[in-house]
Amino acid sequence: MNPYLAFFTSFFLSFLFTIPTIFLAKKLDVVTDSKKSKHPAHTHKGTVPRGGGAPIFLAFLISTLLFIQPNKIIVGILLGSLALVIVGLLDDYFDLSPYGRFIANVLIATLVIGFGLGIPFVSSPFGGVIRLDQWTTTIQLFGAERTILIIADLLAIIWLVWTTNMVNWSKGVDGQLPGFVGIAAIFLGLLSQRFITHDISAQYVMVLSFIIAGAYLGFLPFNRYPQRIMPGYGGGALAGFWLGILSILSFGKIGTTLLILAVPMLDALYTIVRRVKNKQSPFRADWGHFHHRLLEIGWGRRRIAAFYWVVTFVFGVASLFLKGLEKLIALTTVAVLLVAFVFIIDQLKKKHFSKV
Repeated sequence: MNPYLAFFTSFFLSFLFTIPTIFLAKKLDVVTDSKKSKHPAHTHKGTVPRGGGAPIFLAFLISTLLFIQPNKIIVGILLGSLALVIVGLLDDYFDLSPYGRFIANVLIATLVIGFGLGIPFVSSPFGGVIRLDQWTTTIQLFGAERTILIIADLLAIIWLVWTTNMVNWSKGVDGQLPGFVGIAAIFLGLLSQRFITHDISAQYVMVLSFIIAGAYLGFLPFNRYPQRIMPGYGGGALAGFWLGILSILSFGKIGTTLLILAVPMLDALYTIVRRVKNKQSPFRADWGHFHHRLLEIGWGRRRIAAFYWVVTFVFGVASLFLKGLEKLIALTTVAVLLVAFVFIIDQLKKKHFSKV
């Protein structure tokens, strides 16, 4: 149960499986052609294969079976991940409705929670914990009684759906997503050692974290600029899904995850508010994410990807030392700075167009 061996195994498998995935995606025409399809959020040019979720999932699946003793929660995670990567591959080929994907996200999150994953309490920034498992009910399911922690389970579903979509939205630039996801997973693994977890030991959570990190960092060489394959919906959604699960498995790590993923999270919040304000569906992709703003001011794709990696690393290191209230202050500061940055860019754009 060596986490470092698990990491390198997952890394190698992901790297290995990505090579035939690129070939198959081209052969089966699972590609994004910027000349044929004008997706409003895409930044790439030319034809790029999709389907990156497949090698990432296979590396995760094999490594998990090799290094982690399966129990009910692990089985639930594997089944949910399989369902999510299938949805991702279907979307890569057929371009599914965003509403259909969202419904699938809710059902998959509910499936995993049904296998015992939940948030019975969260750490309070002011010290102590906030209990979420006080309101319960019992139902009969498949001939057996099942206790539902109403608030805890509902919040866990909402959290997983949120992280699944929030992280997926931050994959618009070559190398952006696998880099910051790999870094975030490593820090969540390190932080998991501080607390007793669910029916999985802290050591298993660390191994699981390193497996996820290896799967994405093994995919990175093929996704960095100029990318040879895109993560696709499967790769992006699995990233958020797994990071959300890691934060739940390490009790009290919701706030820590919000800090480590501060930029993707705040970008997602801003995007939803902006779309609703403009009377657009929050589910419909558009141009306006934070990485799009950076492109508008002349940043290159390599620089944007590196920016996400560095910020994630810095906040990961900070999470090792900051206390609850300090994390809240740090997150608030980042939010203010990000909003101010976007506001300045908007004002510069208005002045530019007014002169034209």
